[in-house]
Amino acid sequence: MARGGKNVVRILKNPELRKDMQEITVYAYEGEKVKQALRRDGRFLNTMFKKNCVLCNMHTEVNTEMCNLVDDLDDETFKIKLLDKSDPPESQPGSLDDAYVLQSESQAGDSGGYEELSQQTNTVESETDNVAEKKPNLCLNIYLKQMQNCLSSEFKDSIKSSKKQTHDLNFTQNLLRLEFGSNAQSCREVKTMRKLMELSHSVCQVRINGKPQGSGFLVFSRFVLTNAHVIKDFCNDNGRLNERVTVTFSYESLEQNDGLIDVEEVSGYDYSPDVSGTDWALLKLSDVQILPGGLLTHCGFIRHSGGISIVGHPAGGTKKIESCLVVSSENRNQVVERHYSNNKEPFHFITRRFFENVAGDLQQRKHLLTYESCLFDGSSGSPVFNEDGDVVAMHSGGYAYPGVMGQNQSVIEFGYPFSDIIEHIIIQMVEREKFDVLKEYLSCKCARQQDFLVGVKKLVDSRNLTRFKNVLNSSVAVDDKSLKAFFEFFSRREQPEPMDIN
Repeated sequence: MARGGKNVVRILKNPELRKDMQEITVYAYEGEKVKQALRRDGRFLNTMFKKNCVLCNMHTEVNTEMCNLVDDLDDETFKIKLLDKSDPPESQPGSLDDAYVLQSESQAGDSGGYEELSQQTNTVESETDNVAEKKPNLCLNIYLKQMQNCLSSEFKDSIKSSKKQTHDLNFTQNLLRLEFGSNAQSCREVKTMRKLMELSHSVCQVRINGKPQGSGFLVFSRFVLTNAHVIKDFCNDNGRLNERVTVTFSYESLEQNDGLIDVEEVSGYDYSPDVSGTDWALLKLSDVQILPGGLLTHCGFIRHSGGISIVGHPAGGTKKIESCLVVSSENRNQVVERHYSNNKEPFHFITRRFFENVAGDLQQRKHLLTYESCLFDGSSGSPVFNEDGDVVAMHSGGYAYPGVMGQNQSVIEFGYPFSDIIEHIIIQMVEREKFDVLKEYLSCKCARQQDFLVGVKKLVDSRNLTRFKNVLNSSVAVDDKSLKAFFEFFSRREQPEPMDIN
């Protein structure tokens, strides 16, 4: 109650409150004591807490002492009553209530104020309070110790937060530096771009029954190289096609939708991405008079750094060129971690386990050329060119996942080294006795042909492929000069020497 009746004195610091209101509301925390709540409210004179006062319920006349908890006093109306002028009952030693009271008293400036306390039988005369209440130092020490622990904990959390912000800042700075460097490295010299534009004529789109299925490129003579997964559902184990497969080298605009060339057969095929790490198909085109040049003569050395360019038909569209950067095997995990950091909230069943599996798979496939590209569906089988404009790999796939908005995203893309594919083609042509295809390959004047043969010989010796030695005495090798020189090369036991097939 803000006002009293007969025999009362002032207990509120602000006398204006008596004029404007009959009651005041005090808010308290659960588990808090009455005395602590009233003192924290700040509107009551300090002398009220130095006498034996109680709260008297206006309806039940039940008294509540200052040391009681406020838990059961919600929505009740009380008046403050002075029982006697003795000191109030002590709180439990070392309680936070005492420490709070002691701290508040040191800040209070209400000495000399009058109290208006209602009394059942006696009238209370106002008195000036100039005597400071003494509290044991133990209470203050405990309170200060608890405050010290609290501040220490908050300080440690603040330091951790500061370090995390610094780490995030460093990550952002490094990312900006990396992207700035990436932009610089992805630039191409004009002469290289001219070369790429010329070589892009050898890139084709592979179609099944007239519908785009993937990309490919002419390697030599009438043979197009693409991924095995592009045509694996449309041919049998013997390479016989059960659907019409065509290619076009001229689909560079929507108006250009002609120039289809039929595929006669699948001359070579190997789809073992999980076992031997191969995914290629060699398509033989029908006999036509005009074809672009094969890219085997522009085979280069693979580098696991620097810039690359990919030419293909992404999403079944027109022919496009994209320039991007190689991701070295040492930096693959950083790319995976970045994608996970950008997609921490699980969606479409994509969780951290997905990114962990990607990292584990990349760890086992270090021979792949990896990069970050935006060429997804429809670009499998595209040639990958290095900074000199030479073919170094065949774009084959990526670790795709659906984005939050349903768009296609990929953690990282990869291509199989072109030299590895050529070596596997040579071995398969011999084992399947595709000597006509082998002769077409040998007739192609490639600067790296000797490197390919040395690589093939290592595989032949390691796998003990006797077919290469047995063919030497057959009529096939005797009747053709290039084939004879080829198989003689694999029959030598000494250090291989350059083979002359002219």
